[in-house]
Amino acid sequence: MVTQLVKFLMKHPHHLLVVVRSKTTSSQYVASRTRDPTFEKLMDKYKNLLKVIAVQDLILANPKNPSVSLEFLSRLSQKLHLNRGAASFLRKFPHIFHIFYEPTKSQPFCRLTDSTMDIFHQESEAINASLPLVVDRLVRILSMSTSNMVPLRAIFKVWRELGLPDDFEDSVISRNSHLFQLCDAHEPNTHILKLVDLLPSNNLTAAVENWRVMECCKEDSSVDRTVIRFSFKHGYPPGMRLSQNFKAKVKEWQRFPYVGPYERMGEKKRTKAGIMASEKRAVSIVHEFLSLTVEKMVEVEKISHFRKLVWNRFEYKGFVPRSPRNILFVNQGKTTYCFSERSL
Repeated sequence: MVTQLVKFLMKHPHHLLVVVRSKTTSSQYVASRTRDPTFEKLMDKYKNLLKVIAVQDLILANPKNPSVSLEFLSRLSQKLHLNRGAASFLRKFPHIFHIFYEPTKSQPFCRLTDSTMDIFHQESEAINASLPLVVDRLVRILSMSTSNMVPLRAIFKVWRELGLPDDFEDSVISRNSHLFQLCDAHEPNTHILKLVDLLPSNNLTAAVENWRVMECCKEDSSVDRTVIRFSFKHGYPPGMRLSQNFKAKVKEWQRFPYVGPYERMGEKKRTKAGIMASEKRAVSIVHEFLSLTVEKMVEVEKISHFRKLVWNRFEYKGFVPRSPRNILFVNQGKTTYCFSERSL
């Protein structure tokens, strides 16, 4: 085909036509997205929280002597993204970290302050008290899976976001053997978490259904129940330019029926309506997943570990442009986070 085109252009030079195809790269797409100043400021502060948690985990890794040397932290400063060094980072948070000199080892060490240790113990007690809620979250995640199975490594990626205890394999999975089962996967050194006792889909209600009921039950409610039946709570970032065509597409998308996250989807149709239904189902799954997290937010890289079992690659990539701020994406450096509208 290319050879024939070259021969044609050589025989007919006056027909020469240069066609330049425009291509939008992923970085250009991210740069062109409308930014929400509130969430941008939040993520700017949130990155420091992640660094604090990483150092805290290293300190608490030794329960007998919860401390770590500054020399050890300095060696890990690049991996922990401590750009100005470990000592400079620790001094920025004197209410969290206490630097002291250990005479027996002749080097400075770091430990958590007493107030920080009290907060840590309170968090541990709160997690242990919410174990029934944690079990329900795992059941819901497995119920959204088409096979009622999820790789255990995917759960490990989001254990903190789901409010799981650090020993959840023993305290949650093993103690609820009537619900969960660990199976060997085809790959070596990998396990699959399986839901043993399947629950009927009508026993599980998506979080967005509660919002729809509240909207319909308001005294001054003027919403059409036939419209809100498949709608999501949504808004637009400040300063976003909205064309009439875009508003019409959003309104059409909100009215469009879809299969809920806990319902089984039938045969997928490659029609325009079938594709839109698959994309909207993907939105409902991600929305429900975010509602199960403690802070109603999760890193996109972490949630992507569930895409092959909960939604396929096409659906995962397709839900982004059709979910105006009921799922919000915020970039912080090389990391992208997605927020549920319940966190707004």
